[in-house]
Amino acid sequence: MSEAHPFGRYFDDFTVGDVYRHWPGKTITQAEDILFCGMTMNQHPLHSDDHFSALSQHDQPIVAGPLVYSLVVGQSVVDVSGKAIANLETTSLKHLYPTHHGDTIYSQSEVIDKRESRTKPDRGVVTVRTIGTNQDGEVVCEFVRKVLVPKRGHGFEEQGSRPEPRTVD
Repeated sequence: MSEAHPFGRYFDDFTVGDVYRHWPGKTITQAEDILFCGMTMNQHPLHSDDHFSALSQHDQPIVAGPLVYSLVVGQSVVDVSGKAIANLETTSLKHLYPTHHGDTIYSQSEVIDKRESRTKPDRGVVTVRTIGTNQDGEVVCEFVRKVLVPKRGHGFEEQGSRPEPRTVD
């Protein structure tokens, strides 16, 4: 990956108070929601049965909450955890507004804390608050997560340990 378009950040690159607006947004289709529900064995008819969901308080199908969360996390990877050693913790996960099939989700993350590792000097822990909104600006998902990130000079790209592509004989 070129320096013009880095994938992720090193610990040194994070500053408390920085806000990263993740791009692009993503429109969630009914097919994606049904596929996700099938893969995760979520059989609730609120996600796949138009007749059932029309009789619910939502008046229409809603997207499974774990799919919305996964999408918002995924949108943040390039800016927050692209160089991560590990995702350590997710807390305060809230689904604040329903997401419907056809909604477009946008997200942003704010750096709320960072500290050097207590045991290894080549890394640190970055804490971000990530918010996902729909096309109308309504907050659909919010959470806080901690990511263990290498310091500059200690990432696998810099150590020459990038995995070599495998060849098939």
